[in-house]
Amino acid sequence: MLPAFYPILDIQALEAQGLAPLDAAEAILSAGARILQLRHKQHLSRSLFETARQLQSLCAQHGATFVMNDRADVARILQCGLHVGQDDLPCAAARAVMGSGLLGFSTHNPQQLETAPPEADYLALGPIFATGSKLNPDPVVGLEQLRQWRPLSARPLVAIGGITLANAPQVMDAGADSVAIIGGLYAGPLTLDLLKQRTDAWLRLLPN
Repeated sequence: MLPAFYPILDIQALEAQGLAPLDAAEAILSAGARILQLRHKQHLSRSLFETARQLQSLCAQHGATFVMNDRADVARILQCGLHVGQDDLPCAAARAVMGSGLLGFSTHNPQQLETAPPEADYLALGPIFATGSKLNPDPVVGLEQLRQWRPLSARPLVAIGGITLANAPQVMDAGADSVAIIGGLYAGPLTLDLLKQRTDAWLRLLPN
């Protein structure tokens, strides 16, 4: 079972706020998050790989699941979870590379949801609302379509895109098992104390 609160550690968002990924991760995990995904859409440098390795260790210390976005090779090396999208390595190949860890797959419409590869343990669907965390976002899904499409898959469904503390209860009521949060954590101005407070607020709303 996936935790209802699924925070994403977005490197670009943290850099814009001047926060180090490990410090931000400690704030989120110490508040009680039980899963954390590292999202970085640029080149994976050696220093970022080392950051990922340290994040995996930090998640393990807190009893949380660490998920790497896009990079099956890193997931294999770190023995962690992996999340892939429509244009990334196919799920079957990703599973062959990474092994038995948690594997998530992004979907954006009913066809993708219904035909999602069997290798994926959970599916993400979005953007539920308009979002600023993607350069070229897919069409907005909305609550009504989320409700209509939910029966197309029996796998755990993570809603993503524009989800806030105010609208998250509606998203869960529409059928999501979990909500992935980026903007709802990192909107500025931001400090580590504020990041922990925001995580606390999410966990009060969506207990893990």
